[in-house]
Amino acid sequence: MPRKASILVVDDEPHVLKLVKANLESSGYRVLTAEDGEHALQLVEKHGPDLVILDLMLPKMDGYAVCRRIREFSAVPVIMLTARSAQVDLVHGFEVGADDYLTKPFSVTELLMRVQAVLRRSKWPEEIMERQSFVAGAIEIDFAQHRVTVSGEAVKLTPTEYRLLAYLANNANRVILHRELLRAVWGPEYGEETEYLRVYIRYLRQKLEPEPAAPRYLLTQPGAGYMFYQPKEEGA
Repeated sequence: MPRKASILVVDDEPHVLKLVKANLESSGYRVLTAEDGEHALQLVEKHGPDLVILDLMLPKMDGYAVCRRIREFSAVPVIMLTARSAQVDLVHGFEVGADDYLTKPFSVTELLMRVQAVLRRSKWPEEIMERQSFVAGAIEIDFAQHRVTVSGEAVKLTPTEYRLLAYLANNANRVILHRELLRAVWGPEYGEETEYLRVYIRYLRQKLEPEPAAPRYLLTQPGAGYMFYQPKEEGA
C-alpha cells in the first residue's frame, strides 16, 4: 500500500485548522497542525512533511518569515493562505519560496485541487527532452544535469523556475500561449493564473538576461504568451 502523503497545516484560527484537517484526512492525507510559526518550523524539521499549507497572518512570525526560514533547510512545497489578494502579496510570497497561493475564503474543492496539483508537481518524473542541451547567447542549459549557466557561471533556479525555463527552451522560437505554459509547468488544473507567469518570467529575466528591463531572449507576446528566442546559428 502506498504511503499516505503528510501535510502540515499552519493557521492561528482553530476553526480553520479543524476544517482543513478534517477535509484533508477524509481525502486520505496524514495531517499535522501548528498554530504559530515556531511550532511549524519544528514540525517541518522533525517530520519532513510532503506539503505545508501556511497561513500568511500568524502571530509573532508571519507566513513570509516562516516560509523564508523553511527554505533555509527544506524544499518542501508550500501553499500560502491569505485573506489578501493584492499582486504585491502574491509576488512577495513567491519571492520567499511559496509554490502556490490560495485566497481566503476558499472552497474545500479548490483547496484539494491545489493540494493534489502541488503534490503531483513535486513528484513529476522528468519529461523526455527533445534536446540534451540548449544555447542562446551566454545562456546554456544542460538538461541531463539540470544545470543552467550564464557566461560559464552556474545560476541557481528554483524547481518552478527550471521547469518553466526548460519548457520554453524546448519550444524555442515559438510563442507559447499562457494557458499552455500554465498547464505544462503548474498542472492541468491551471490556466487563468497569468500573474504566476509574469512573476516567474521576471525572476528568470533577472537571473539570465544581460539587461532584464530590455530582454533579448525571454520575450513577451502581449496578450498571448512568451517565447524563448534562440538565434538560428545557435539552434543549428
